[in-house]
Amino acid sequence: MRVFRPTVRLAALLLASSLLVGCASNGSTEEEDEFAGIAERELYEEARSSLERRNFTAAITRLEALDTRFPFGNHAEQAQLELIYAYYESSDWEATRAASSRFIRLHPSHPQADYALYMRGLAAWQAGRFSLERLRLIDISKRDLGASRDAYTDFSELVRLYPNSQYAPDAQQRIVYLRNLMSRHELHVADYYLRRGAYLAAVERGRWVIENYPESEATRDALAVMVEGYLGLEMRDRAREVLEVLIENAPRHEQLRGRTFQPRHVSAQSISA
Repeated sequence: MRVFRPTVRLAALLLASSLLVGCASNGSTEEEDEFAGIAERELYEEARSSLERRNFTAAITRLEALDTRFPFGNHAEQAQLELIYAYYESSDWEATRAASSRFIRLHPSHPQADYALYMRGLAAWQAGRFSLERLRLIDISKRDLGASRDAYTDFSELVRLYPNSQYAPDAQQRIVYLRNLMSRHELHVADYYLRRGAYLAAVERGRWVIENYPESEATRDALAVMVEGYLGLEMRDRAREVLEVLIENAPRHEQLRGRTFQPRHVSAQSISA
């Protein structure tokens, strides 16, 4: 039987590959062995000490190791909660949300599940904060408020599921703030559409604000957007119907002169109810 013998070049490549694998394995082992032999309680105390010194990088390393090495240990649940906090204090919003979601999934009935949900919302709030501020500095229609919408959803869920939570009052205040800002953002987009003649899109934006943020301060302006959009579409009867609602709810709106509506962007005659 003929025995296959690798050429010198092939043998060298195989040897090099095995050496690379060996080096990678040794590196991984060194990382895994960093906390080898340390008892669960000792590792937890080290993590707690790092948190108290606000050394969040060291705390995260130890809490992650604790979570990996002792997933069912005596400190497992508390370590997961403190990992959420450490990620947040490190401004790692994505990791905070992931860790919070994981805790809620694993421990839905935990006494501090409300805390995890609150922190998930708070991380989204921070991630979206700069997209909510200074709305007029760039073209508002190009902004993505996904993180802020996530925060709104999380805080709303917290208030609904845990109305007596110590975090509920703060969440409620943030809901009001987010609701007003996001509805205002929608109106900036609607204004963008009006200025460009996309009247149907503007009407839909105004309607969306009224339907989804009925308690926001922007609902009156949303009605005005709809009136102007309908004027642009030459649907004066529909414009007049919405105008009557606007007059009833905001008789002193800045686009009203008595019962007459003054359009801003649409080249159309004013309309009266």
